[in-house]
Parts: sequence; structure tokens; C-alpha cells
Amino acid sequence: MKSNRLTMMVLLAMALGVLVGYVVHTSAATPAAAKEIASYFGILTDVFLRMIKMIIAPLVFTTLVAGLANMGDAKSVGRVGGRALGWFIVASFCSLFLGLFYANLLQPGHGLKVDLPSSADGLGLKTSALNLKDFITHVFPKNIFEAMATNEVLQILVFALFFGLALGYLHHQKKHMLVGLMDEVSHVMLRVTGYVMRFAPVGVFGAVADTIATHGLGMLSVFGKFMLCFYIALATLWLLLTLAGYLVLGRDVFRLLGLIRGSLLVGFFTASSESTLPKLMEQLEEFGIKPRITGFVLPLGYSFNLDGSMIYTTFLAIFISQAYGIEMSLTAQITMLLVLMVSSKGIAGVPRASLVVVAAVLPMFGLPEAGILLILGIDHFLDMGRTLTNVLGNAIATAVVAKWEGKSDDEAEPQADAAVVAMPEAERLAA
Repeated sequence: MKSNRLTMMVLLAMALGVLVGYVVHTSAATPAAAKEIASYFGILTDVFLRMIKMIIAPLVFTTLVAGLANMGDAKSVGRVGGRALGWFIVASFCSLFLGLFYANLLQPGHGLKVDLPSSADGLGLKTSALNLKDFITHVFPKNIFEAMATNEVLQILVFALFFGLALGYLHHQKKHMLVGLMDEVSHVMLRVTGYVMRFAPVGVFGAVADTIATHGLGMLSVFGKFMLCFYIALATLWLLLTLAGYLVLGRDVFRLLGLIRGSLLVGFFTASSESTLPKLMEQLEEFGIKPRITGFVLPLGYSFNLDGSMIYTTFLAIFISQAYGIEMSLTAQITMLLVLMVSSKGIAGVPRASLVVVAAVLPMFGLPEAGILLILGIDHFLDMGRTLTNVLGNAIATAVVAKWEGKSDDEAEPQADAAVVAMPEAERLAA
């Protein structure tokens, strides 16, 4: 009931944002004036996202440390991590293949005649962020406080992994005291999450009003074919993810979808996966997943399991080749898929991550980076779908790994239930 209320408020905020944004766009004297007014709507979204970022580091760290300490040993952690990464790899490959398949089937760029500059200068995309050496070193924090201040989830996860495992080997009494402290702090952060999520509809309103006031509704029709084709591909991926979840979870997958629909909507309208992480952790624990699993798998998925971003990279690359009239052989397309499979891992923290990946890979196959300019104007609308898919994929992945681990409430030991006692209270606060 309370989850329904949040969903309705978000939908209402979206509709109001479209209306207000359209009025501003059509009544403003100049496009510059409309953009100026729109920037004030953007403040609402910025404030909401800042409050979300405020929560992420302490919530992820305390939940993960307590979870790892309760797992008992490195073998348990390795088993959970191995299962999670196995799911992530299969899901990523399927997502990349779907993007390739639908781009070839629907031909969104076929016959497109657009004059483009010869280079991607000025795009503001730092493709050097994909350097393998830099990525590997970036995974390991040089300063945990810096990692927390910048919300580097993967670095926080690495430090928490060492800290949690070490905590598990402490003397029984000291261990329980510190783990209890971590549990209490995570419960406090869930209460804070409840307060912040009250502001979600306002953040959604600001995001939608800002976008429509700046670009208007007309741009949706101009790029309608590309967007329609991409969302058809996304819809197929949603069905496949749900089917995969059904094969493992049975009918419980539909209960899971019902619980996370609020997070899906918030992620969609804000186009920010970060905005959903705290609330999604709470909803997954309400579903019956132990905090030790949620706190480990979900942050890991936010770095390595970006299904929406995966499908977009292959779809966009083939679209650009079609727009330029450049034929790509099947061998070249499969090679591109494999390159994207490797190069796209761990770029969650990079601004415009999907575009960065594509811009870095295009020259390897004789495709102009400047093709990205074709969709920059509508990338926000595409990012909305990508974000929703990323959230859905990680929620299902976490539930599946939990099922494999046998850590749901009806299977785990009763004493482990104490970690989720505060969930109903946090849900009450979020309504």
C-alpha cells in the first residue's frame, strides 16, 4: 500500500513535470530563456541526487562489512562472488547480443543522411578512462575516505571486503560488538533513506520539467525511430531478465517486481542508478534477501552488471555504421561484441559511461567517433531506459544469487533475522 503511494506520487510528478516543462518551452521568448528557466527545475533534481549520494557510502560500507563478517570465511565470500560474476557475464553477453540483433533487424540508421564533423572533438568524453592499467589500479583505493567522499562504490567494496573478512576472525565478543555497531549504523542509514525518499517525487518533477523545458516534445518525434527501436530492444531484454528470474525464483519474481517498481520509476525519471541504490537495498531485504547478500552483490552489480548500458553500446555502434553507410561484416560485429564485453566492465563511475565505451571502440572498427553527435541531443531519454534496465537486472541478479545461496528468510537460520528487523520502519518512513 505504501509502496503504491510512492509509485503514484512519482507518476504524478512525472505528468506534472511534462506539463510544466511544455508550458515553459512554448511560452519562453527564446530557447536561451527556456534553458535558463529549466536550470532552476534542475536544482530540485540536483538536491535529490546529492542527498542520495550522501547516503551511499556509509550504507554500502556498513551493510557489506556486517554481511561479510557474518559469512564467516573467505570461502563463503568467494562462492557468492563467483556465482554473482557468473550471472553478470552471461547477462552482459545476452544484452550485447540483443543490441546487435535488433540494430541489424530494425535498421534504425538506414538511409539517414546527416552532415557530421570529421572528429569527436568537443564531445567531452574522456575515452582514456577505459585504459586497462588505469582501471585495474583504480579498483583499489589509495585512501578510503577519498573513495567514500567521491562515492567510488567499487573501491568501497574492496576495502569493505578486507575489513569484513578481518572482522570475522576477531575474538567472539569483540566481533559481535563491532558487527552489532555496523548493523545499527546501517539501520540508521535506512531511516535516513526513508526521509530522503520522501523527496523522490520532487526530484522526478525537476528532472522531467528540466528536460522538456529545454528540448520540448518535438525532439522526441525527430529521433522517434531510433528511440522506438531501442526501446523495443530494451523491452525484449526486460522480458528475458524476468524469464530468467522466473526460472530460478518461480512466481516470487513477480512479487519482487511489485516491490521494486518504485525504484524502477525513480531510476527511469532521474536517469540515475545511484538514486535507487539505498531504497533498492531496503526493498530486496524486504523481499527476504539477507543483508549479507544484498550488501555484497548489489554494489558489485552496479559496477559489473549494467545490462541496459551493454545493450546500448552494440545498438549505438551498429546504428552509427548504418548512418554512415559503412558495412560491417558478421565477423567484425562479433569481434566488436567481444571487445565491448571486456572494455565496458567497471566504468559505472565514468560520466556518460556508455558513450565513453562506444567512442573508445568505434575507431578500432573504422567507424567515426563523431557519429555519437547524432544522439547526444536525446541521450537523456535513452539513459532513462538504460538506467531502468540496469536497476531491474541487478535486482533480479541479487535475488537469484540469494536463492542459490539459500539465504532467504524462510531458509536461513533464525538468529540472522535480526539484521532486517528495522525494515518495516524504514518502509514506513519512505511512504
